[in-house]
Amino acid sequence: MKNTSLLALLAIATLFACNPKNASSENAENNSDTTATPENKIMVPVTTCYMSTLGKDTFQLKVEVFENVVTGNLAYLFHEKDRQKGTFEGRMTGDTLIANYTFSSEGQTSVRQIAFLLSNEKATEGYGDVEEKKGAMVFKDIKSLQFGKGLNLQKVPCSE
Repeated sequence: MKNTSLLALLAIATLFACNPKNASSENAENNSDTTATPENKIMVPVTTCYMSTLGKDTFQLKVEVFENVVTGNLAYLFHEKDRQKGTFEGRMTGDTLIANYTFSSEGQTSVRQIAFLLSNEKATEGYGDVEEKKGAMVFKDIKSLQFGKGLNLQKVPCSE
């Protein structure tokens, strides 16, 4: 009887020795962390600058296009009048930038919506009827904006 029990144990041990991959090692492999470590990507925007001078007034626009958002700076530098300088954040819809512009003028900070039709060589400001919503001036109907009557800025090299 002892020999039979010993032979059975030896047979079982041989089976496990011939198949080193047992259920517990399979479970360990299946439960291993297979999710990839998220990559830290540095987002480098496509930056374009535009400028216009009308008489003694200067207008500057710097547009930084990221994958999901457009940011930048806009300055209306009127000669001997109140100047507006600020930043904007928005989105591109085709070749049209629609953004919220936060600016300072006369010592106060204000927010208004802006629109620019952007091309490789120029930026044309869009105009339309506006209304106040939540403390900001916004376009009533973006689809009815008019481009061409307003400010036209030419592409220039960006400077810091």
